[in-house]
Amino acid sequence: CAWPWCSSSLLPRESAELAGVGRCDQLAVDRLLLRLSRLARGDQRVRLVELTTTSRLPAMYALREDAEAGALMAYGPSFPDLFRRAATYTAKILKGAKPADLPVEQPMIYELVLNLKTARALGLTFPPHLLVLADKVIQ
Repeated sequence: CAWPWCSSSLLPRESAELAGVGRCDQLAVDRLLLRLSRLARGDQRVRLVELTTTSRLPAMYALREDAEAGALMAYGPSFPDLFRRAATYTAKILKGAKPADLPVEQPMIYELVLNLKTARALGLTFPPHLLVLADKVIQ
């Protein structure tokens, strides 16, 4: 992939396809950016993190839980904030607001989580300014 990230079209789309991938080098990529997808949940999240770390492949994920599971880093929306905002919408609807009249909102808070343990295992270091910007740094 010529860009500093790779399209998820290069990745398996279903769990059965992912099970057939023994190492990330079989995907013919040298780095990954994993967006929110069906593969990024539950057991498949653990499998993707294992594949990228054992293959020494730097990968950026979209969920805090991915970095907590061992991924190099994650940047994505704060789900606790999204849930709080969903509760506000629910309250408005229960008070009589028409759902069609409520505006569509985008996530307002994003989280950057860096995993230093994984970075050390990959032989990488994060620039100091990125460490300062991170919402959470896993030692």
